[in-house]
Amino acid sequence: MRVDDLAGSGDGLGSGPPGAAPAVARPRGGAFDRPLVIGVMGSASGFIDPAVAAQARAIGEAVARAGCTLITGACPGLPQEAVLGAASLGGLVLGISPALSEQEHVERYASPTEGFAALIYTGSGLMGREVVNIRSSDVVIVAGGHSGTLGEFAIAYDEGRLIGVLTGTDGVADLVGELVERLVKETGAKVLYDADPERLVTRLIDYYRTVHYQRPHSLYDEGTLQRDGAARG
Repeated sequence: MRVDDLAGSGDGLGSGPPGAAPAVARPRGGAFDRPLVIGVMGSASGFIDPAVAAQARAIGEAVARAGCTLITGACPGLPQEAVLGAASLGGLVLGISPALSEQEHVERYASPTEGFAALIYTGSGLMGREVVNIRSSDVVIVAGGHSGTLGEFAIAYDEGRLIGVLTGTDGVADLVGELVERLVKETGAKVLYDADPERLVTRLIDYYRTVHYQRPHSLYDEGTLQRDGAARG
């Protein structure tokens, strides 16, 4: 497990000005042929500090400004603040619902529909939805959070994902550093910590584009990507 808790500034996509050669050799295919997908996981219930809610909204705004796609579990609370932030700037936002239908989504799960370009009804319940959330995301950001967020962090960590933690937001987010210190399983996961939403998003994009793309998760098959690139010419 590699952990970076320095609040560095990053340099965006790390690709230089238009027309310039990329800073690193990059394979064709996968996340290099589309915008990155950034999942935001966090507190959906209980008291939410208005200042923390504003930080979550700022994450969504930063994701939209970067031209990335935002994914959440289509729940209320901090993830929905990120949704509203991204949607306010015209960002593409997808929701992974635990429900079978919009009616169940709204009535049984008391979850929002505002701000989403599309809601995907998994019918898999809250815990089943967590796996889809993580596996649909190139990058996972944790803000605040209770037991559900802890489960999503555990999946992301175990599968070697790139994880960002918005520090100072209480809950699971402020416990991740201690958890990582106690974990001894090497998964290839990378955790970046930052208290500034804009800087956190920038650093995550930069790290993914320059380093983490080489093995974005433990399910990654390098041979498949190489074959795909060769097929594309």
